[in-house]
Amino acid sequence: MRNGRCDIWHVHEDLPRDGLESWITSPTDVKLLTLQRSVRLFAYGGSTIILALFLSHLNVSDQRIGLFMTLTLLGDVAISLVLTVVADRIGRRRMLAFGALMMAASGIIFALFSNYWILVLASVLGVISPRYTSPRGTSCFMRLTDFSGNEIGPFKAIEESTISHLIPTSERSNVLTWYIIAGLTGTASGTIIFGWLVQLLQVNHSWSPLESYRVVFWVYAAFGLTKCLLVLLLSGRCEPAADRSISAAPVSEASPLLQQQGENERLAPKDDLVNPSSRPWLPTLSQETRALVVKLCFLFGLDSLASGLAPVTWMTYYFNHKYGLSEGHLGTLFFVAAVLSAASNLVAPALARRLGLIKTMVFTHIPASLALAAIPVPNNVALATTFLLFRASTNSMDQAPRQAFLAAAVQASERTAVMGIVNVVKTLSQSAGPFVTGVFAYRQLFGLAFIIAGALKIVYDILMLVMFLGYQTVEERAQQHVECEDGAESANREEVAAGDAEVL
Repeated sequence: MRNGRCDIWHVHEDLPRDGLESWITSPTDVKLLTLQRSVRLFAYGGSTIILALFLSHLNVSDQRIGLFMTLTLLGDVAISLVLTVVADRIGRRRMLAFGALMMAASGIIFALFSNYWILVLASVLGVISPRYTSPRGTSCFMRLTDFSGNEIGPFKAIEESTISHLIPTSERSNVLTWYIIAGLTGTASGTIIFGWLVQLLQVNHSWSPLESYRVVFWVYAAFGLTKCLLVLLLSGRCEPAADRSISAAPVSEASPLLQQQGENERLAPKDDLVNPSSRPWLPTLSQETRALVVKLCFLFGLDSLASGLAPVTWMTYYFNHKYGLSEGHLGTLFFVAAVLSAASNLVAPALARRLGLIKTMVFTHIPASLALAAIPVPNNVALATTFLLFRASTNSMDQAPRQAFLAAAVQASERTAVMGIVNVVKTLSQSAGPFVTGVFAYRQLFGLAFIIAGALKIVYDILMLVMFLGYQTVEERAQQHVECEDGAESANREEVAAGDAEVL
């Protein structure tokens, strides 16, 4: 803030505060969780590049490819809801380990079978993701992911909730930013390595496309087992019982990202909570939180519906069919996109401190939405990839502010459940998108899906700005309460001092 206004041209002055030091000095559990995300998204990145092509080479129509992705997302809804809602009761480490084993199992099934419905079942119940989708997973092998760092499934919600109670408030912004960057780095590495591996096997070793794609699934399964081993290394401090109330400064529109207080429960009306003993396996949410969740689910659901129309899996398919890009070149293209996305996350925390969380979310997301709608307009591959890369460079900058706002707006005891519920709604909203895009592709209207997606995202951005600009989080109200008490105490002390002076 300079001369009473926010100056985005001085954002670079805040960048040193977002260095690696906070992550390096964080507990071992935080490093393990970050590594797990990187490993998981490395595998997702590889599967995303070849999933639609794999199904196409099995003679699956475009419509059924879209149906496959939709059914995968619907299965993800049920599993994500169950795992995240009961995670704090059953154990976060158990849930993460279970998801990792399902991830490995689904990879093995994709490597061995060709039957469409067997693959659908494995994707629904396992962890394969057609999603690094919104150039924004865990129940299905092809977890939906994209170069924005947005991820569907319980893994992300459980991990972020765990990190939030392991890290002091003042360090959470930096640590969670690098947690996101680690995932984007994994995605970038997976796309380029697996893309060129597939092309190398086909060109230099004369493997058929299907044979080369199945290698990716075997590696995917191996990474699922690797993730399970990393989960076993986590300590008991990751569980809710180990959650310590860490004093926190309030988070406001101009506060650092994901700076949440650990004691915001004190403002929660106790009679608003459901009696925990009556539902021992379910989380308790205050009435205020339930109302907030309804609004956020509507908005995030709209954004996810748009994301479902333009998943990276469909984008790779689009560039392959329209411009004839090979797997290797697709891997390189989306590697660059993921690198740009990761780099933009370095700027997001400093930008949020200057503009505020909501403004950062909206003003960085609108250009990305416009670029998405512009991708199918040109018939020139260079111009189309330019729009794609521009989108990648701004699209993920809203992720950390979004999580920061969500985490600051609810109580610490509600965080895992709320993040899980929001993720489930996002998944459910997104589930119709891939099938609709498949229908468009079948009718030679592939690009129309991207245009509609961009328009819906712009509507989401405008509504987010209108509904939440100036919104006071739980932490802001807590700080006001503390300041009022401090002010009253200070006034009393001044009155006493004045009285003593008169006596003297």
